[in-house]
Parts: sequence; structure tokens; C-alpha cells
Amino acid sequence: MSLKEKLGNLFKGSKEEIEISKFRDEYFEILLESDVSLETVEYILGKFENKHLKQKRIMRSEAIESLKEILLEILERAKPETDILGTGKKPLIIMFLGINGTGKTTTIARLSYFLKNNGKTVVVAASDTFRAGAIEQIKYHGDELGIRVIAQTMGSDPSAIAFDAIEHARARNLDFVLIDTAGRMQTNKNLMDEMRKIKRVSKPDMTFLTVDAMAASDAIEQAATFLKDIKFDGIVVNKLDTDARGGAIFSIAHMFKEPIYFLGIGQKMGDLMLYDPQFIINKIFGEAQ
Repeated sequence: MSLKEKLGNLFKGSKEEIEISKFRDEYFEILLESDVSLETVEYILGKFENKHLKQKRIMRSEAIESLKEILLEILERAKPETDILGTGKKPLIIMFLGINGTGKTTTIARLSYFLKNNGKTVVVAASDTFRAGAIEQIKYHGDELGIRVIAQTMGSDPSAIAFDAIEHARARNLDFVLIDTAGRMQTNKNLMDEMRKIKRVSKPDMTFLTVDAMAASDAIEQAATFLKDIKFDGIVVNKLDTDARGGAIFSIAHMFKEPIYFLGIGQKMGDLMLYDPQFIINKIFGEAQ
């Protein structure tokens, strides 16, 4: 059962009164079962209790609004201050990190589509040379979108490919360079060394980490590992449309200082949207109001 469904059940009879302590216990269990980290759950419920210190009982409808405010506040803190469409930097170089399965290569294709639809020119560096499939995948998307992909054969130097893409963009006055990278296990030392080299050579303006909303606490641990080894500036959260539990987004927003820039919300090329906290709240509380 999803967080949305559980909230819907919890908030049935919204005109009824409920003891604060009982409500806290019910909500604690719901959040944990919905892949919200323990640290984040304790923060949410601590805020809730502080808001209602003088109350022993509360109307369920009031509890709904109170929790919505707290969850929205968590999400709002993750909003980026930088508008990537209006930085004035040309080319703006964005490097992508993320272990296999988090939708990194697909995100690059979707971001290319998004940028092109906003009148921007793009070149992509196929610097995941560990998997032939990754090179073919990004080349396929590039052909479909009419966007140049700089690629070489499997096993080629990823840093050299990134460098070539940047030079290509500078020579043609393009707006964006998007750099794909390998996504072997985040604990792989050779991968970390490779990421550092790409970053050292390409000097990206921004580095995005892609995480899978369905990975729950694993997503947090993966992000933490990357954060320790290679600094990133922003996060892309994918597979929100297929997240069965629905709570990981709150943990990601709460536990990292880095902002969330984009959300992957479907299977189509256009299903990458700018981060919107209210969209998430509406999605989760849609049946609980």
C-alpha cells in the first residue's frame, strides 16, 4: 500500500477528534513503512508535536493540514536557487553521477529534450565507456532528438570524450554539455578514480546525482557514498511514478543540503519536470483531503 493510500485510510473521518499520542503512533508506523528514513520520521513528528504542545486531542482535519505544512516545508528546503536555463554560462557543463539502474542515461536524454524545447542547444558526452549498451542507448536518443553525441568505442578514455564534447560545444557556441558517466557499484574504487578524473578534466559547472525513488533507504546510502567521494551540486529523483511506497523523496529532501533539480515522473521523453514541492504534496494527499 502506498503512502497516499495509507494516508487516505488514516484520515478517514476527518471531522473526528483523536489523541495526539495515538495519532503520532499511527503516523510513525505509516512513514516508516513508506520508506521515510527514521531520522526524517523523527524530525517530522517532532515538528508536529511542537506545533501542538498544548493539545491532547486534535481534529483529524487539523492534523492533515499540520502534516501537509511540515512535509511541504521539508520539500521546499530542497528547492534549487539556480535556474539552469538562465545562468548566463555558455556552455554550461553538467556531469551526471549515479549507479546503474537509477535512470542516469535516460535522464540525460530527457534533459536534452527539455533543453531543446526551451530553445537551448546541447551536446552529449557518452563517457560511460564501461558498457557498450550505454553508448548505444545515448546515441539512439541523440539520433531521435537530433542532438549530437560525442562517443567512441567501449573502453575508451571517458575523460577524453568529455573534453572533446566541451571543445565541440565551445567551437559551435552551444549552450549545454551533458556528460554521461559509468554507474558501476558506488563502492568500486576504480570507478571513483574515473569520476574524479572526468571531473578534473571537464571542470563541470554542475554535477547531478541521479537516485531511484524506489530504492528507498538504499538510495540515501548510495547518495551518501557519492557525496563522500565526489561532491555533487544537485539531485534528480527518478521513478516517482512507479514508487510503490512514496516516502523516499522526503528523506532525500531532508538529509541532503544539495537541492533537487528534476523529477522523473513517467516513461515518456517529456516526463522530466522541474522540481515542484507542491506537485509532490498534491500527488500524495490527493485522496486524503
